[in-house]
Amino acid sequence: MTGQGRLVLIEPRAAGHSPRVLAALATAAPGQAVAVVLGGTDRETATTVTRAGAWLVDRPVGPAARALWAAARATGTLAAAAIRTARACRLPRSARRVPHQVTLLARCLAEAAHLATARAVLAGERPGAVVVLTAGEALHHTAARLGRLPHLRFVHEVSTTPARWLRRLDRPGGPAVRALCPTGGVRAHVAANAPHLDAQVRPFAVIGPDAPVGEREREPARTAFGIPPSEQAVALVGGWWPHKDIPTIAAALARLNRPLHLLVAGHPLDADLLDRIRALRHVRLHLIDRRAEEPEIRAVHAAADLVLVSRHRGVAKESGLVTDAVRYQVPLLASDHDPQLTRTLAGCGWARLFTAGDPDDLVHALNTAHLNAPRRPGPDDVRALGLPTAQQQTAYLTDTYTRLTGEGDPT
Repeated sequence: MTGQGRLVLIEPRAAGHSPRVLAALATAAPGQAVAVVLGGTDRETATTVTRAGAWLVDRPVGPAARALWAAARATGTLAAAAIRTARACRLPRSARRVPHQVTLLARCLAEAAHLATARAVLAGERPGAVVVLTAGEALHHTAARLGRLPHLRFVHEVSTTPARWLRRLDRPGGPAVRALCPTGGVRAHVAANAPHLDAQVRPFAVIGPDAPVGEREREPARTAFGIPPSEQAVALVGGWWPHKDIPTIAAALARLNRPLHLLVAGHPLDADLLDRIRALRHVRLHLIDRRAEEPEIRAVHAAADLVLVSRHRGVAKESGLVTDAVRYQVPLLASDHDPQLTRTLAGCGWARLFTAGDPDDLVHALNTAHLNAPRRPGPDDVRALGLPTAQQQTAYLTDTYTRLTGEGDPT
């Protein structure tokens, strides 16, 4: 990015693998990145970002940003309280949806506060690109209009369908906006709710310079976890969000009649399901019940024979766990929840598939992989997934933003 404007990276939510992508993109643009993360980020990400010479902004800057941030926090608190009340009461479905619509409004206000902060920090300087790394599924134009800054926005999923009044509120016009959707399925969902929004398919995950785990790391990692060489170890990394099908995993583990080590690392988790798994006779649970740091994630992958991904059928969002599997070169066992991902993985040699929601088929896949292990993925498999490097992603974002804003005033 030499000679170009600053790369402004905005992260309003910091969920999943977005902090790692934030750090990778900042590192790929040394001395030129601005990371706007109001409310802060984890220590590991903050350290990586600042070491890359990036400007880390964790508080709103300017009166507009402060007002928007206060409004976002108040609206978010109201929405959370309304959701709790709705769950405790027997209300019609239309009434239960209202708090979730307010959540979409709160996210829009938070994005606008981040954009307004970026605008204040830039102080008239023309940016190379402005990118919201985890954007909401609604009010795209409204966020740009309130924040007064054109931007690219990664929309990872549509978990809440915006109501008609929200769609009417989000009228086109104002600063230019383009949505980047990691999968075709997500783009289809976004287009259905925002037909006038410019949306493209672009992977969010990037491949960094990290070396894959090797045999020299595997034995010490397995020894540290107490995993014998002959017993199977499976990694289940990341929070147990609603789109993940953890009950199918628990049901499958209950059907096993041989030893298996389950390496769980992430937050939030389901305490009841953890207790059920912990009580299983043949399963030994190794637990990191929080957002794991990079060395811990690496150790989990080093100890694992397989990375396990289980999602509900129809979930189309990008999986950071698939990226991690190929990045660390660990074989993958994934549900066939997404037709696009299934087509990509079918017959690849380093991944095995099981029927989404079918614990018996998962047991069969685990046993088959134990007797006949898949090969480890290599560099060719990274290319087959179509994942860019961090340098390629920053170049794409800068080029796309330049074409989005044209030669006019981007602010």
